[in-house]
Amino acid sequence: MGKILRETSRPSSNSYFPSPSSAPATTSSASITDTVRGSHQFKITGYSLSKGIGIGKYIASETFSVGGYDWAIYFYPDGKSTEDDATYVSLFIALASEGTDVRALFELTLLDQSGKERHKVHSHFERTLESGPYTLKYRGSMWGYKRFFKRTALETSDYLKDDCLSVNCSVGVVKSHTEGPKIYSIAVPPSNMGQHFGKLMESGKGSDVSFEVNGEIFAAHKLVLAARSPVFRAQLFGPMKDQNTQCIKVEDMEAPVFKALLHVIYWDSLPDLQELTGLNSKWATTLMAQHLLAAADRYGLERLRLMCEASLCGDVAINTVATTLALAEQHHCFQLKAVCLKFIARPENLKAVMQTDGFEYLKESCPPVLTELLEYVARFTEHSDFMCKHRIEAILDGSDNNGRRVKQRL
Repeated sequence: MGKILRETSRPSSNSYFPSPSSAPATTSSASITDTVRGSHQFKITGYSLSKGIGIGKYIASETFSVGGYDWAIYFYPDGKSTEDDATYVSLFIALASEGTDVRALFELTLLDQSGKERHKVHSHFERTLESGPYTLKYRGSMWGYKRFFKRTALETSDYLKDDCLSVNCSVGVVKSHTEGPKIYSIAVPPSNMGQHFGKLMESGKGSDVSFEVNGEIFAAHKLVLAARSPVFRAQLFGPMKDQNTQCIKVEDMEAPVFKALLHVIYWDSLPDLQELTGLNSKWATTLMAQHLLAAADRYGLERLRLMCEASLCGDVAINTVATTLALAEQHHCFQLKAVCLKFIARPENLKAVMQTDGFEYLKESCPPVLTELLEYVARFTEHSDFMCKHRIEAILDGSDNNGRRVKQRL
């Protein structure tokens, strides 16, 4: 027998056992047992006519499937057992398909039809069963009650109405399976559909429509635009579509804004606004977001509208907030509107905002917003009613603290 090499620093007589560094990996698995539940409502009309069909004879519901097996409700008007001499009605749930040792939980409910909801319920659910779920050995096996209800009592009860009974049956088939560790690890990358469409736009391949915006021409694809925008869909394919769909002139929009709009339609993401404007300033970014907000509303791009609203909420500033507030009012951006109102109403911001051209635009384009602004001002001010009124007058007519008319300046 050959020698077994061992580390001289750790002599051991147990040379055949692996070292701790090569200990076997720990694995795990879990056995999971649960129920697959389903229910069926069985209405028995003409109860009085069913009496006398004979002991042991039943009225069956349609079969219904739960947990991969078929089931049926059996109602015995004269009872199932001869020893009871038709004193009781019997009610059972039966396995109506092939199966061996089918384990299940059951619930049989005779519905109270008076509206008092005093239903007669026999249930395995929501309670601990000493012997576990009921086992049905073969097709035709049943669970239920031979003496479900005494006939004389049933016929004078609220369960029988207009010679009709209503039974609800719930079945919970017990299923077990074992879960072990995954033997695979597949990293699924995020969707890159936007990149594919974006590169399609950049390449210009297959384009079938162009737009002229302030002298610049933008090529696009009708189907892509129609899929993304209901306005483009109507413009390109609707009954009132433009006569010339080869080159459409876009009015009242700047070329960089339309370029950004197309970027979002194809790439499904905002472009770099500073790169688009060529200006490295927060003001330029805000201005572009304002224009994009209006464009998004114009073309029915709800996601872009919300993206612009979120961006503008985070970029509220003295020199742009009044214009942003006007846009928020015009394009129904309620959260943006609230942010702007709170910002302007602060005592440290109000006077400076009033001196901007944007505030003049706000007064001219959205007079009702001033009333809401006054409410916000009233919340922030800690002065007397007279001071508050004086400030309100200043907002409305542009006068100074001495009541003199002043010209707004930047």
